[in-house]
Amino acid sequence: MQPSTPPFDERLTAPRSWWLISFLLGIACALMLLPLGTLPLLAGLVGGTAAAAVVVSSYGSARIRVVGDALVAGDARIPVSALGEAEVLDAEEARAWRSYKADTRAFLLLRSYIPTAVRVEITDPQDPTPYVYLSTREPQALAAALKAAVGA
Repeated sequence: MQPSTPPFDERLTAPRSWWLISFLLGIACALMLLPLGTLPLLAGLVGGTAAAAVVVSSYGSARIRVVGDALVAGDARIPVSALGEAEVLDAEEARAWRSYKADTRAFLLLRSYIPTAVRVEITDPQDPTPYVYLSTREPQALAAALKAAVGA
């Protein structure tokens, strides 16, 4: 028996330009160690690039999944029974919800390099969180997966 595939699974990877910046940071570390010789120069290049790449990779490792009866966003696992309507946000509306319309009690999984998002209301009266804001490159697909999961 083959396991069922989740209706939605997205990894919020960092943009390619950030990987270039991590390499440039490695070059900067190498240049700082240039007066000490060739071996420290190479160590600075490798070490600086590796450290910057680890930071970029960990920041870009956030995932959004709709699996079974739960929405998994980063470290949060929210049962779909506690979710209300999912609202697809275009770039302008997403900017408004992460700035002046934002509620400090909301759960935000946002990435500044992703312009679109989905806002999902929390309907559980025991939960003080009013909504979940999720940056996503595929907001329509996420909203459809949530609607299907809530309906199931």
